[in-house]
Amino acid sequence: MINFPEIDPVLVTIGPLKVHWYGMMYLFGFSAAWLLGTRRASQHDSWHKEQVGDLILYGALGAVIGGRLGYILFYKLDDYLAQPLDIFRVWEGGMSFHGGMLGVLFAAWLFGKKTGRSFFQVSDFVAPLVPVGLFFGRIGNFINQELWGRVTDLPWGMVFPLAGAAPRHPSQLYEAVLEGIVLFFILWFYSARPRPVASVSGLFLLLYGAFRFIVEFAREPDAYLGFVLLDWMTMGQILSLPMIVAGLVIMYLSSGQRFQYKGEASDKGH
Repeated sequence: MINFPEIDPVLVTIGPLKVHWYGMMYLFGFSAAWLLGTRRASQHDSWHKEQVGDLILYGALGAVIGGRLGYILFYKLDDYLAQPLDIFRVWEGGMSFHGGMLGVLFAAWLFGKKTGRSFFQVSDFVAPLVPVGLFFGRIGNFINQELWGRVTDLPWGMVFPLAGAAPRHPSQLYEAVLEGIVLFFILWFYSARPRPVASVSGLFLLLYGAFRFIVEFAREPDAYLGFVLLDWMTMGQILSLPMIVAGLVIMYLSSGQRFQYKGEASDKGH
């Protein structure tokens, strides 16, 4: 059994201003995505380093707005209807990956319209950058003592003070490893060689959905939702299933060049 390290969620206090670790994790994630995106752009003739900053800004806005709205709609709509101003208390946590993903997809479409690229040209470029943000986000969840795991008797079970005295799976760290580190390296090396258009995006959807579905078995269901289907499926698993199916379909169609658009031949795989 391991005791939670008791990390103060507030990194530093400057007068009335409090800088939270959770917010800093978003900054770290977007900064890392910008650095990796700049390097990625230098390896592709059709992307310019100057465009990466704009792309990250679009993605950041989509992730934050979509993540917050997704959390409200998918998980706690009644609470936020009762206290609508709580929407802005993002430093306390309360972000949905699935909502954030929808926001990023919309941002990718907008960026594609602005730069004359197809949706999948943009999403294939962005997909390998997303896991670094997921990694830092899950570390933020860990520091905030939220989204902890189910009770376990395994030797690495951790006691989270906010969750009671029973040791639990540190499921935030499981997700940081799978959705962050493992997913990043798979996508980064897979996309290092020319691939059919949309295949990188499809692989991201497939693997994230599968990883999230698996980790949900160790993660405590949201108290205000519990198991929402078949007495064992969580909301996270239900939202992940369409990702798995979509990923498989997109990878199958991309293998037959179904997503090849006019003008994309020189950008194949990027």
